[in-house]
Amino acid sequence: QVRLVESGGDLVQAGRSLRLSCAASGITYNIKDMAWFRQAPGKQREFVARIYTRENTDYADSVKGRFTVSRDGAGNVAYLQMNSLKPEDTAVYYCNLRTNYAEYWGQGTQVTVSS
Repeated sequence: QVRLVESGGDLVQAGRSLRLSCAASGITYNIKDMAWFRQAPGKQREFVARIYTRENTDYADSVKGRFTVSRDGAGNVAYLQMNSLKPEDTAVYYCNLRTNYAEYWGQGTQVTVSS
């Protein structure tokens, strides 16, 4: 059974950094890509960043230059390095994984940025 477990969420002051992790287990097919989404209270879930390979990444305009997505050597752990955090980055952050056959979500980790 596929399982995604996020960690690293916390309460931080604006301007500080956080690193989120997403560990995938139970994957039996090749991972197509891994991504991060977020959902703030009262808002729809939105795309944050996606990584296909180390050289092929994609970011939402709102986080470009501040966030960096990466994966470990084995490819089963994704990271989201978040620098220069802003109060508007406050949200539950969700990990997303796609294979050629299915899509999976983690349970989310809370990031709160105080001003």
